[in-house]
Amino acid sequence: MKQEYAYWMALAHLPKMRIARKNELIVRFFEEGQSIVDFFHCEKSKWQSLFSLNENEIELLISAKSELANFSFLVEDLLEQGYEIIPITSPDYSPVMKDNLKRAYSPPLIYTKGNKQIMKEDSIAIVGSRKAEDISLEFADNVAKKASKEYKVIVSGFAKGVDKQALDSAIKYRGQSIIVLPQGITTFKSGFKKYYKQIIEGDVLVLSTFHPKAPWSVQLAMGRNPIIYGLAKEIYVAESSEKGGTWSGVVDGLRKGRSIFVRTPLSSEKNANNLLIQKGAIPVDNQGNKIENYSISEIKESVVNEPASAFDDIDSEIIKLLSVGEFTLKEIIERLKIDWTSRKLINYLKQNQSIVVLDKKSPMKFTIKTKENSQQSLF
Repeated sequence: MKQEYAYWMALAHLPKMRIARKNELIVRFFEEGQSIVDFFHCEKSKWQSLFSLNENEIELLISAKSELANFSFLVEDLLEQGYEIIPITSPDYSPVMKDNLKRAYSPPLIYTKGNKQIMKEDSIAIVGSRKAEDISLEFADNVAKKASKEYKVIVSGFAKGVDKQALDSAIKYRGQSIIVLPQGITTFKSGFKKYYKQIIEGDVLVLSTFHPKAPWSVQLAMGRNPIIYGLAKEIYVAESSEKGGTWSGVVDGLRKGRSIFVRTPLSSEKNANNLLIQKGAIPVDNQGNKIENYSISEIKESVVNEPASAFDDIDSEIIKLLSVGEFTLKEIIERLKIDWTSRKLINYLKQNQSIVVLDKKSPMKFTIKTKENSQQSLF
């Protein structure tokens, strides 16, 4: 199996090919009784006849084959450092994630360090805003405590706010947790030092679906979200706005019939929790217990606790970038590695009152609003 890992990496990190298509190819070559090595070494005619690959896909595979030597060196390095490489066909692969995400979204390959067996235990995700109120953090702590006592694994995205609280509480109550990284697994060095004891004792598993050396980026942070939801049998929502990663993840989960529990907010709170309950989420109290016959007397408009994007990181990264100069839409997208169209980004920027677009020749340039340039803004 070890010699096959390089081939799995070449396929998993193949650019410009959807996960669904990669998984279709995996199913197909297994149906044909072939290994992934056999698949990569097929003649072009067989790629076309057996796998219905088009010219573009064939070119992608040929390019990937040229990287096999580099992937082989990386495999050796990963295994020597104690990381594990788990293909979707492995019995060690999370059955929960495969069941939740199906063929269309289950990552073909995952990288882990720690007790991989906890991927087969009952699991919950506790999600919410990075800027959550204290009552939401208290809820996350209560639910994590209850889950730990019931031997349920807590899935965390390792973001500020609710995610980090859930992880810290799982450790505090001697429970188990899966940390889902928004980056490559080898770039989590400080985290491995911090959670060394828990990893060694089998209470924490670190997991990534991205290239092992990939640095943190907004795009990867957004791509991590469905993995968090995918690894959990149940989802508990501490706090959500009407936009952002928590909202979109929950709405998508409700559409797919997932078990999602939402904390009932106080009348003084400004969030979208009641809206999610109205959409079909199960109301729970601050301890995570179901509330029967819950009546929503008033739906309040949420304040933007999360940005219009999937994560608050986008706001901070854009502000950080624009604070040092003027940038075009294309430059912002390329520098922050955001998989957005120019139209989507410009609509997003219009909503941020601290950003201006300068009245200059095409292409437009954006920067942080100051007294000097505020009169030049086109918005």
